[in-house]
Amino acid sequence: MSKAAPAKKPAPAPPPSGCTLDINDPQVQSAAIRIQASYRGHRSRKELREKGPPRVLEPLKDVVLIEGSAAKLTCRISAFPDPFIRWSKDGKELRDGPKYRYVFEDPDVVALVVRDGDLADLGQYSINVTNPFGQCSDSARILVEVPAKIQKGPDNTKARKGTTVTLTAEILGEPAPDVGWTKDGTDIEEDDRVFFEIGSTTTTLTIRRATPEDSGKYEVFVENSLGMDQSFARVDVV
Repeated sequence: MSKAAPAKKPAPAPPPSGCTLDINDPQVQSAAIRIQASYRGHRSRKELREKGPPRVLEPLKDVVLIEGSAAKLTCRISAFPDPFIRWSKDGKELRDGPKYRYVFEDPDVVALVVRDGDLADLGQYSINVTNPFGQCSDSARILVEVPAKIQKGPDNTKARKGTTVTLTAEILGEPAPDVGWTKDGTDIEEDDRVFFEIGSTTTTLTIRRATPEDSGKYEVFVENSLGMDQSFARVDVV
């Protein structure tokens, strides 16, 4: 019995229309030359990099962080071999995680992203870059802006005639907000008996030698360039 003749392989299908390159086309030749030149340039830059201590090419810049948003500190460095990067805030190291994110955008650019900004993020941020040949560092500030708000308003108060009444509100804002008090819709005119004080996080209205005429609706309000807030309390003097 004779062996069957091997089946002939089908001829390869021609490439789809528009998917062929003519190597004699001047545009194709020009593109090939540019690609080769770019590759040679890349190799040359890589091979010419000298080992040495890291350097800061573009320093960090101060940034403003709005409460609830994110801020990004960016620095351009030169370092070969590849360096170890460490970020810190007010001297305390920051770990890469949900709150602080280390970002490497290209071989020379590093960044720190601070997420979910609040007033506690205000401070001095530093980058330290280290490789076997040395180290360099730079720093900048994150400035935080927070709309004026009243964290806790004053409590309704009942007092006896002749006693001292105090109303206190917890406030927040950056820039520091303007603060005012009113009684029954009229601005309070301060004197040695009725006056208010403003601290960094609180404001307190004091009424000395209270009389029934001091009874009423008291309002505290705070305002800065980003917003305003207010709160009310009732005072009854008997």
